[in-house]
Amino acid sequence: MKIGKLAQISKISVHAIRYYEKIGLLPKARRDQSGQREYEESILVWIGFLSRLKATGMSIKDMLIYARLREQGDATQKARQDILIQHREKVAAELAELHVSLGVLDEKIALYGAMISKEENKNHGHFQDG
Repeated sequence: MKIGKLAQISKISVHAIRYYEKIGLLPKARRDQSGQREYEESILVWIGFLSRLKATGMSIKDMLIYARLREQGDATQKARQDILIQHREKVAAELAELHVSLGVLDEKIALYGAMISKEENKNHGHFQDG
């Protein structure tokens, strides 16, 4: 598939795909007779995984380490697992912190709701007396 189609399906920009290929996150694409990149559909799985790593905050540097290990084959499975375990622990800690922050936001929203309700009741009562 052409780079535009890959970008459309993967929801990654053409620029990002070229960059990922340039730095080694993606394998070099085959070129057709006119020099345009041709990708196998199987690359979508790898791009999807890279997108998840990026979405969870993994650095390009760490993704490159993982990608290079992946290229070396099955002998690096333990090293790749270790990278993913470490990254998962980081993501879990960030989620826990976000959960605490979400609780603080919920409390503040409830406080404003109570204050607004109290003010509306006070104003509503004032107009009835008037």
